[in-house]
Amino acid sequence: MRRRSHRLWAALGAVAAVVVAAPLAVAAPQGGLAEGGSAEAAASDVDALARPAFRMPFRCDQVWTGSNWNGHSPAHSIDWNHYDANGNPDDLGRVVLASAGGRVVSSHYSTTTGYGNTIVIDHGDGWRTRYAHLRSRGVAVGAQVTRGQRIGTVGATSAKYNLSPHLHYEQIHNGSVVVSVVQGVRWSDFLKRTQRSTNNC
Repeated sequence: MRRRSHRLWAALGAVAAVVVAAPLAVAAPQGGLAEGGSAEAAASDVDALARPAFRMPFRCDQVWTGSNWNGHSPAHSIDWNHYDANGNPDDLGRVVLASAGGRVVSSHYSTTTGYGNTIVIDHGDGWRTRYAHLRSRGVAVGAQVTRGQRIGTVGATSAKYNLSPHLHYEQIHNGSVVVSVVQGVRWSDFLKRTQRSTNNC
C-alpha cells in the first residue's frame, strides 16, 4: 500500500511539473498588438471584425470608379462614378443597391446639408451606410432591406451645391464616418481607383 502511495505521489508530481513548466497555449485575439503594433491599428482591426461584409452599392459586375479625394467632406466618404466604353460618364439614373442588409433610418431630401436625396441604413452594432445625391429614393423610413435590394438611383441632388451625377457613399461606425471596407478592399484616404461589384452576383 505504501509503495502504491509513493508511486501515485510521484506520478502526480511529474504531471504538476509539466503543467507548470509548459507555456500556456492561448489563441491571440485578432487585432491584438503585434510587435511594433499600435493601439490605433488594433482598434481598427477590431472594428473590421465587427464590420458587416459590405458590398458595392451597384449591380453585379458593374465597374465603378471611386474617389475619396483630399478635402472631401466628410473625410473617408467615397464618390462613385460610372463610365461607358468610351470613357464618358453615364451615372445618372443607375440603380443603387443596399450594400448590406438592415433597417432604413432616414430617407429624405436634406435642405440643411449638401446631401440632397439621402438614405441611411442601420446595419446593427453601431454600423450604418449613407447614400446621398440620389435622383430617386425607393425605400421609406422603417423599411427592412436586404443586401442587394434596390433603394434608389444615382443623381446630382443637393440644396447647396451644383453637382455632376455621382453616388456619395459613407460607412459610419458609432456616429463617425470611417474608412470604408468594400468587398474586403480597404479604401484608404485620397484614393481613386476602380472596383467591380459582387453585389447580388
